[in-house]
Amino acid sequence: MRPTEPYPLSNRDFAALAKSIKAWGRELGFQAVGIADTDLTQAEAQLTQWLSRQFHGEMDYMQSHGTKRARPDELIPGTLRVISARLNYQPHAAAAEAVLADPSTGYIARYALGRDYHKVLRAKLQQLAQRIQETVGAFNYRVFVDSAPVMEVELARKAGLGWRGKHTLLLSRQAGSYFFLGELYTDLPLPVDMPESEHCGSCRACIEVCPTQAIVAPYQLDARRCISYLTIELKGSIPEQFRALIGNRVYGCDDCQLCCPWNKFAQTSSEQDFTVRHGLDHASLVSLFAWSEHDFHTKLAGSAIHRIGYERWLRNLAVGLGNAPSTPAVIAALTARREHPSGLVREHIAWALSRHNTAASPASAAR
Repeated sequence: MRPTEPYPLSNRDFAALAKSIKAWGRELGFQAVGIADTDLTQAEAQLTQWLSRQFHGEMDYMQSHGTKRARPDELIPGTLRVISARLNYQPHAAAAEAVLADPSTGYIARYALGRDYHKVLRAKLQQLAQRIQETVGAFNYRVFVDSAPVMEVELARKAGLGWRGKHTLLLSRQAGSYFFLGELYTDLPLPVDMPESEHCGSCRACIEVCPTQAIVAPYQLDARRCISYLTIELKGSIPEQFRALIGNRVYGCDDCQLCCPWNKFAQTSSEQDFTVRHGLDHASLVSLFAWSEHDFHTKLAGSAIHRIGYERWLRNLAVGLGNAPSTPAVIAALTARREHPSGLVREHIAWALSRHNTAASPASAAR
């Protein structure tokens, strides 16, 4: 995007355009669209403090872009407004609580059971930009879906799509928190929406339910303790202090959302791309651990899970199997891979086998 001459539209025209943009967004399947300015001064100060406490762990990208994350017009020169869009993702799936209660089953965060959301949202936002272009002519914009240093929750909050909950996710009175966010940076001087007031009150459910106590205070998340970080972002060994606490969560975690009272209003998504694939909503740990690398790439291509790679997939499953009941099938699955070429995988298998009292067996002596 580059700075342009002012668009030949009146304030009234821009107000009408903003109204149309929201209508077009709904036609494309978004549940809500809002518009914000680019002033993130307060959020920038909070981000700086969060980074100074090292709460981002190994997510170096959170600080590698300097001030661009909190200053949209530095990331994309000429940006005046950010159009934020919200898309529900909760699929028709096995009840999350039931899966979590069955330690022989692998729990996968509900957002990752279908197609990679990055592709779905990007396509819809690109279509929205095209609709705008058909009305105003060529204009400058960039579409973002977790693809750049963008403070998506804060921008969505400013755009009136909800408020930031104590777990740091965006909450909506109409939709809870089971939705994705995407942004369209533009130089169109559209009228902005008013932020929504907060409605968490004295509730501490998300703070108290977190298995690893990652929400260290209201609105403060230590990502280094978060199961989503540990199973997705962390590239190396999962710290032993958290392995038992992870339970059967092998990709992400939804606990802070499952307990949130506002999610009683969450809507099941009608987006076909978010339909559960390969029975991932209730697959057994043993069956998932048996996948070959070819199986992993074939079955999870086009999925958000695919980006962690096969090695970390096995690492996570080994932890889950270490927390599973000591059945012959579980022991056999772990033993079959105890000589895996990856040291990372072997380490977590050894830990899992030790959980099943096999430390004295010849099979585990090599540990």
